[in-house]
Amino acid sequence: MTNLACVAKRCLLSILLLLGVAAASAQGADQLPSWNEGKAKQAIIAFVEGAVAEGSADFVPVPERIAVFDNDGTLWPEQPLYFQLLFALDRIKALAPQHPEWKDKEPFASLLRGDVKAALASGEPAIMQIVMATHSGMTTDEFDQIVSDWIASAKHPKTGRLYTEMAYQPMLEVLSYLRTNGFKTFIVSGGGIDFMRPWTEKVYGIPPEQIVGSSGKTSFEMRDGAPLLMKLPEINFIDDKAGKPVGIHQHIGRRPIAAFGNSDGDLQMLQWTCSGPGPHFCLYVHHTDGEREWAYDRQSSIGRLDKGLDAAADSGWTVVDMKKDWNRVFAFGK
Repeated sequence: MTNLACVAKRCLLSILLLLGVAAASAQGADQLPSWNEGKAKQAIIAFVEGAVAEGSADFVPVPERIAVFDNDGTLWPEQPLYFQLLFALDRIKALAPQHPEWKDKEPFASLLRGDVKAALASGEPAIMQIVMATHSGMTTDEFDQIVSDWIASAKHPKTGRLYTEMAYQPMLEVLSYLRTNGFKTFIVSGGGIDFMRPWTEKVYGIPPEQIVGSSGKTSFEMRDGAPLLMKLPEINFIDDKAGKPVGIHQHIGRRPIAAFGNSDGDLQMLQWTCSGPGPHFCLYVHHTDGEREWAYDRQSSIGRLDKGLDAAADSGWTVVDMKKDWNRVFAFGK
């Protein structure tokens, strides 16, 4: 072997050694740095490592590695109101000049006076009126632009941060960790599918085709020779509670093997996921941190976690104590 060949061989071996060290380092790196060491973090890692271990009893083929996540309260906050409802309230103010009749019509009159509590006093019927008034009567493209403009500038009333900055850092790490290990991640939310699709890919890395949510009816029209889709003031599907497994079946076509939620509205999704054959994993985010976020569960009117807590204890699901299990809630936090 010539000197030149020897040098080339040594260089190649050095490169391979460095690559091997880098790969080993990457594998050994903490994939969930915002999680404190404990049962919750260990459970996530154990499930993923089992799912990817070829030849093990817990191995799951890549096409079957489906993980579903609720959005509000699971991937970002839902207090003091669901963010989509805050969007709708902003839209009411913007649209008010076009609707002088709202000054004497509830729930709009109370909203325009700044009395959100009175406006929502009748519960779901009031919310439906607000959503129908702000989410219809336009094309899907027009609505996408309205949402995109709002999400780019609107700020949370308590933190003063953009809503997109308030994604939970620990959950972003879980999403990344799962995808690194061959999982396909979906959002399955009671929120509006058209509200979420314009921004979820940028914030969560989840593209619009992997969003399952509530929807209004849509119609196809030809206007001035151009085809368009119009958003109608009618409910099409509510993706909440028992609707979540139905939405998963209709949109995804595979039973998930991992489900993440935070409220009783996610209970049926977790039940359906963790009753399937083979390895599975279900997790509830329990809001226990009143300083860095909000503390609420069984008595909350938003994100109530009551039956879900009992089901988690009975079924052995993982329950994340936000205060104890997360060393960071938001990327901007300490």
